Amino acid sequence: MGRGTRIVQGLLTAGKEYIAIMHLHREADEKNLRETIQKNFIGKILQMPPIKSSVKRQLRPRTIYYLDILEIDGQDVLFKVGTEAGTYIRKLIHDIGQKLKTGAHMAELRRTKAGPFDESTLVTLQELIDSYHYFKEEQNEKFIRKAIQPLEAGANHLPKAWVFDTTVESLCHGSDLKVPGIGKVNDKINKDDTVAIMTLKNELVAIGTAQMNSTEMTGEKGVAVRTEKVFMHPGTYKIS
Repeated sequence: MGRGTRIVQGLLTAGKEYIAIMHLHREADEKNLRETIQKNFIGKILQMPPIKSSVKRQLRPRTIYYLDILEIDGQDVLFKVGTEAGTYIRKLIHDIGQKLKTGAHMAELRRTKAGPFDESTLVTLQELIDSYHYFKEEQNEKFIRKAIQPLEAGANHLPKAWVFDTTVESLCHGSDLKVPGIGKVNDKINKDDTVAIMTLKNELVAIGTAQMNSTEMTGEKGVAVRTEKVFMHPGTYKIS
């Protein structure tokens, strides 16, 4: 809530998963369909954004993590796809149709995952209202704790650096994270990765951009993470 809603911006660059129906303009041989997808549309691809899009129209590399055909009914193909952020599924389907020489368009689309969140965590607005009622009127926190997740849940997909308690206060005032303040880090952090800065109790302090890789962060000096968004309020870990 409040300043915590800014964590959503960290999901914009997170991987996504979709369920979609691709309608082929002509029926295609199933074996050829599967082979075409496997050979041309899994892994690194080049995609031209559609005419109506929020980005410049130029070929961009995108990564398709997986594309699983779930069901084929005549010219309709139900599939699940996991993609890098910024991948246009409508254009992906068009390109598959072009490669098959059948033509294709998107009939239906549902996003089923964004970063660490999938459909198992969904609640309806009515469920949210009900959970607030139980919390307010009956002091029952069970339902509202399910409906409103902790801020840290929005950073589950990010690599992390855990800091000493004595480091937290300066970070809350926007200071960059320096190597001496780090207690431990995830391995495989690369320079320019988005990193979640956590307390040793796994509380989210801030998010920033790595200025070093994991190995360098275990050194003796230097700026490890350039702080960009601070979530913890100053004074939370103030050392007297």
